[in-house]
Amino acid sequence: MADLLEVLEHGPVRLEPFEDRHLEPLRAACARDQEIWQIYVVNLGGDGFDAAIAMFRASQEWVNFAVIDTATGQLVGITNYIRPTLFGVVEIGGTYIDPSVRGGGFNRAMKKLLIENAFAKGFVKIEFRVDIRNARSKAAVTKLGAVREGTIRQDMVTWTGHRRDTALFGLLRDEWAG
Repeated sequence: MADLLEVLEHGPVRLEPFEDRHLEPLRAACARDQEIWQIYVVNLGGDGFDAAIAMFRASQEWVNFAVIDTATGQLVGITNYIRPTLFGVVEIGGTYIDPSVRGGGFNRAMKKLLIENAFAKGFVKIEFRVDIRNARSKAAVTKLGAVREGTIRQDMVTWTGHRRDTALFGLLRDEWAG
């Protein structure tokens, strides 16, 4: 599989390989929604920010992108490819976007860039793993055409100590409508 990390841009979204210059703008964006971190595995909205970013960046299994709003040029989030496999499967996750760009198609445009890039690089399946408590994310991946394949029970422990159940969604290349 070809390298997934490159600048991707279309419409309102620009995805850039995550670099040191993105750290403080991301910290500021993540601080704008303190409540959301209760259903995330890690806490990017507070004292856990530095440790979570260090984990993302140190992992050989994560491909990190800064999310830029092309209308303002501002960093508004982070997203990742996770665990790309030799069998043509990659997860899209670890995503946070600022409340200012939620709704209105921004998330769909961002996911479309990631999905189409992965499929163009030879991947045949995209996975999304969502905390079962996260109704907004479950609805968003369903709108993309992903199919719920099941629930992985108590597979993660979040930063709050909650043992989470994860809804697994899959999107095959021949199911992608764009």
